[in-house]
Amino acid sequence: MYTPSRLPPYAPSPYSYTPDTTLNATINLDEEVKLPPHGTAERELLNSLAEIYSIVVVLEDLERAYTRDSVSETEYTDICSRLIKQYNSALSDERVRREFVDLESFKKEWDVSAVLLGIFQHTGGCLMDCPRATERLRIGLPSTLVNPSHAAPFTSSYQPQNPPAASNPAASGPSASSIANATENFITFLDALRIKILAKDQLHPLLSEVIQSVNKVVEGDFDGRGNIIKWLIRLNGMRAGENLGEEETRECAFELEGAYAGFKAKLGD
Repeated sequence: MYTPSRLPPYAPSPYSYTPDTTLNATINLDEEVKLPPHGTAERELLNSLAEIYSIVVVLEDLERAYTRDSVSETEYTDICSRLIKQYNSALSDERVRREFVDLESFKKEWDVSAVLLGIFQHTGGCLMDCPRATERLRIGLPSTLVNPSHAAPFTSSYQPQNPPAASNPAASGPSASSIANATENFITFLDALRIKILAKDQLHPLLSEVIQSVNKVVEGDFDGRGNIIKWLIRLNGMRAGENLGEEETRECAFELEGAYAGFKAKLGD
């Protein structure tokens, strides 16, 4: 049987603590705890900031996984597009956007909070270590849409003497409906500029449709394609209700008309 003298100095024993009878409990455990004023609004704000935080971390992991070929292009494009939409949706709230300021400010502030709370050991670092996610959110499009890859079909070294006549849809080029859709998206965007639809939240989706439809038709680069990406990045960096200025509108229309001409010239090659 152990006695107190046999216990190591760090082990608890009946003699290690003497209660202070002069202290009295001041908390009534049966009393309802009332939330402070604006408590619900504060929680909603913190929840929105936490969602943005998780989007940045998940997007960084997704970008790394795509670089390692751990996810397919289709999966990457779908997940990345959804994360970017969720990010923009969270920032559509004026209060969240005011607290967020910008991505760099957000990363600096919430890295400190996260380290102090010790809640993101899984990242092995901090949000300052998320360069891929930062770049993806700056552009506002998945990498597969900015730089589409067209994998060459596998060909065997064996060639039969009398190969069967089989149709190859890929060899015939893009479908007429794909070309018509890309053309329509170009015209829709340019018409929007002409009738003074200039808000970021109206133009960015239209221009996203342009680049996505163009990528389904044209393989590789063409004259003016870089300007589509340029204006996507510029629009993505604007606030939701911010409008293009008069000079910006004329410049955008001029460069997108040039991209449209380059697209049609590429189709004629």
